Amino acid sequence: MLPRLETEFALKEIMSSGGAEDDIPQGERKTVTDFCYLLDKSKQLFNGLRDLPQYGQKQWQSYFGRTFDVYTKLWKFQQQHRQVLDNRYGLKRWQIGEIASKIGQLYYHYYLRTSETSYLNEAFSFYSAIRQRSYYSQVNKEDRPELVVKKLRYYARFIVVCLLLNKMDVVKDLVKELSDEIEDYTHRFNTEDQVEWNLVLQEVAAFIEADPVMVLNDDNTIVITSNRLAETGAPLLEQGMIVGQLSLADALIIGNCNNQVKFSELTVDMFRMLQALEREPMNLASQMNKPGMQESADKPTRRENPHKYLLYKPTFSQLYTFLAASFKELPANSVLLIYLSATGVFPTGRSDSEGPYDFGGVLTNSNRDIINGDAIHKRNQSHKEILTFLHCCCFPSLHPGDLYPFTRKPLFIIVDSSNSVAYKNFTNLFGQPLVCLLSPTAYPKALQDQSQRGSLFTLFLNNPLMAFLFVSGLSSMRRGLWEKCQEYLRKINRDIAQLLTHSRSIDQAFLQFFGDEFLRLLLTRFIFCSATMRMHKIFRETRNYPESYPQLPRDETVENPHLQKHILELASILDVRNVFFENTIDDY
Repeated sequence: MLPRLETEFALKEIMSSGGAEDDIPQGERKTVTDFCYLLDKSKQLFNGLRDLPQYGQKQWQSYFGRTFDVYTKLWKFQQQHRQVLDNRYGLKRWQIGEIASKIGQLYYHYYLRTSETSYLNEAFSFYSAIRQRSYYSQVNKEDRPELVVKKLRYYARFIVVCLLLNKMDVVKDLVKELSDEIEDYTHRFNTEDQVEWNLVLQEVAAFIEADPVMVLNDDNTIVITSNRLAETGAPLLEQGMIVGQLSLADALIIGNCNNQVKFSELTVDMFRMLQALEREPMNLASQMNKPGMQESADKPTRRENPHKYLLYKPTFSQLYTFLAASFKELPANSVLLIYLSATGVFPTGRSDSEGPYDFGGVLTNSNRDIINGDAIHKRNQSHKEILTFLHCCCFPSLHPGDLYPFTRKPLFIIVDSSNSVAYKNFTNLFGQPLVCLLSPTAYPKALQDQSQRGSLFTLFLNNPLMAFLFVSGLSSMRRGLWEKCQEYLRKINRDIAQLLTHSRSIDQAFLQFFGDEFLRLLLTRFIFCSATMRMHKIFRETRNYPESYPQLPRDETVENPHLQKHILELASILDVRNVFFENTIDDY
């Protein structure tokens, strides 16, 4: 708590500029004193948020609660006493905007901590109010570049929230306004951050153009599609269907692809996987309701979203720390999901052994503590323990063996990488459910390179219809046809679910994960992706196909004639049947 003397000193400074201090009524003096105290306290608590641990789900909740308490009081206080604060304190509109912006940031960070999408709507409400009420409109008239930077940062944060809510029309308006603000800022002030702000504009422009297919209304306006889990999104389980009762509780979403489009430390692949692991957001009952404070009776009856950590280019140590925290806090009968979108790291030399560190892995970020791992070669088996230690602690890459300790609990792994096959030879040491879904390691040259705009494999897991259109050579589609195809795709998903659960030779690990809606949808989309690529005329090499650990029975899943017939029917609806083989099994 700030000393009361500091608040009193600040108060005297403010009031002395507005006239004789003795002329101010006692009630108004108290109003300004209370406001200064709340403002100082709110800043102190907000600045303390950065000191909270980024991992772990319990330590931060009470601190967030106190911070929301103070900001709730501050916001209501300035509303109730606006006239006195205007006259005696000299409250400016940009200062009100700063309070609203901080509340928006609180809601956004609470979303990041809880994965509850409803809090994105709350952040949007406050950010939108700032814009509608022009709280920052007078900033440009003051000769203070730091105030303009506050305004620019507000725009950047608002854009992130709108992207996560798929409010693309608002994003485009905000980008135009931000561009004008940056131009004015760099024209008025000779600053060194001009290049950085122009880079922000370039990043968001590339981000919103990442989707390879546009869905159009009859008037040629773009339809905004959402890829979060809807009520009818995942195929329903048949009555009597025997599947596991595990539920997805935690997910690590890791992005470390070179040159992939990103905005605000969120790559396109991370963004797509994040949305695949969330339900459609709902509005909270009260705008200023404190997160985490509702009574259990007021909570929605539907299941919550899995908790997520978003890690952009983490070091090995950072990744392992977050992974260990998730593993430690994983509830009983729950699943930990690890999504790796990363550049492949390949072994530097040949090895006679086939251990968990002999096939390479995926890239993690390097730091000053990393030694030159490329100079280390596995020369003989006697050095195995030393090399294992070096791989775990020093190499800037994540190998399959690094994940072995975490297979003591149910683990669901997705690897989207040019070296995804390194995880194909996984070993289940502890008998817990374990599944790895692995991307193709290469795509046909005839397919337009889209790697900068996100991986095709992840696009299939996020928006399978859009991915299907892209590999079929289509770049746009009318809304009516899109909706017809989406309905047919839901039928395909239902049939894939039946293929899996009726299979006599499928590994039980798949069925143990099948009770969870998110994992069920990912599995059915994975099979649809694999079947589509195997039927496509330009996907002819083995490395063009997704794989899995354990292996799926191909004749009952990805090469099932019934599923192949469905894919050809979908292609016929789109008039692209010519890009697929008709008698697929005969063509292998």
